[in-house]
Amino acid sequence: MARPHKAPESRPEGGPLHAAISQAVVRLLAENTGRGPTKARTTIDRDLIVVVLQNSLTPGERYLADASRGEQVLDMRRAYQDAMRSDYIAAIEQLTDRTVTAFMSANHIDPDLAAEVFILQPEPTPAG
Repeated sequence: MARPHKAPESRPEGGPLHAAISQAVVRLLAENTGRGPTKARTTIDRDLIVVVLQNSLTPGERYLADASRGEQVLDMRRAYQDAMRSDYIAAIEQLTDRTVTAFMSANHIDPDLAAEVFILQPEPTPAG
């Protein structure tokens, strides 16, 4: 018996895509650290996606940072983001239907900001 043809999944575009990416990154961070950021903003420019997160430190990380242990907090954040790399990439690839060729992450303590940066494989240019 032939399988019924499945319609292609509709993928978000424009503003809804930006929101879906922000939500996915916030969700993954919250699931893995116990707390998500209070604000997230996604910017997409051709093959570049940048997600800027605000107020993402946990109370324990904030306590350590206030006790002059900021470098240890940054080291821990790098470890979290390295461990979450494959989950972040999978989420972005699913939402965009494009391949992530590079993922970079950076954190800042005061102000409490983080950036998740994704470089996508360039889309083929139409022959013409």
